[in-house]
Order: sequence, then C-alpha cells, then structure tokens
Amino acid sequence: MSDIQYRKYLGEADLPHVMDLVQSELSEPYAYSSDSSDQVPIGVIVCKQSMHRDLTNRGYIAMLSVNKNWRKRGIASSLVRNSIEAMKEDGVDEIILETEYDNHAALSLYESLGFIREKRLHRFYLNGKDAFRLVLPVPRSYSDVSSDISGSSPMSSSVSSRRHTPYRAIRVSPYSDEEDNAVSTR
Repeated sequence: MSDIQYRKYLGEADLPHVMDLVQSELSEPYAYSSDSSDQVPIGVIVCKQSMHRDLTNRGYIAMLSVNKNWRKRGIASSLVRNSIEAMKEDGVDEIILETEYDNHAALSLYESLGFIREKRLHRFYLNGKDAFRLVLPVPRSYSDVSSDISGSSPMSSSVSSRRHTPYRAIRVSPYSDEEDNAVSTR
C-alpha cells in the first residue's frame, strides 16, 4: 500500500473524480485516497461534525466509496480510521452513519471499527431498502478525565454530563420480503 497517498479534498479540481466514484459505486446520490502515480482519486469519504440538539458533539459519515479495482486493500478502513481520528481531535462524542441492511461488507467494516447497530430504519433509501443506523460512542480520553477531576476545565460539569450516554445494540431479525406483501396500517 506504499503507492497510495491519503490527502484532503482540494476543491473543484477534485470534484469530477468524486462525482465519478459516487455515481459508479453508490446506490443513491448524496479526505481522499489516490494512486500516487496519477493523482486520480480511488476512494472518498464525506463526513461532517456538529452539535446535535446542543448536547452532543456528533460526527456523521455521509458517504464512503472505493473504486472496485482498489477494494480489499484496506483503503476504506484507512479512510474511516483517519476520519474518526480527525473527529476525535475536534472533541467528538459519537459518530453515526447509515448503511443498507444487506451491505454485509460495510457492516463488517464498521463493526470491526467498533460501531454498533443502534436502529433499523425501514425503507430508508430511495430504492426502498432498509438501513441500519450505526453509532460509535467515543470514550473520553484520560486527559479529559484528569482535567475534570482537577477542575481546570470551565465546562467540566456540562461535558461530563453529556458524554456518558449509554448505547445498546439492537436485536435484528432476518429480513423477509413477506413484510412488503402485508397490508399496511399506516
């Protein structure tokens, strides 16, 4: 993997390559990895980070795509890890994402990185497929704990109260098309 270069998005010059990856690899429209010899992107991750309901510093992975010719080389995993680390540096409390319920490769990747299934979202995508919402609770670092104890952090009590949100994995039943044939009560 020494011939792969990781870099941030540089602007409009990169956009056509990002659009090609999105259109060819994702089921729905909606940081970089590139081969160092020609600088054409071979993978992309799109993330954001913001306060959620003024309580939680939440990261969101909106999209991850790797060119089919470059898969099974750890590129997706590296892109996600790099993004997680960047969000941790900015004090993220949790990171969430959605993925199709039957995208076993994506589920395996995210679960190997510590994400847990929080919720099944029925008919989430435009193609009618269900999704799982996955969440990665980000534990506080030792330095955050020690500053809370010493009282040197002016926001220690508010940070302390908001960062201990418990998460539980959901029990998932196998998907069946028979559910689609049932009469809806909505």
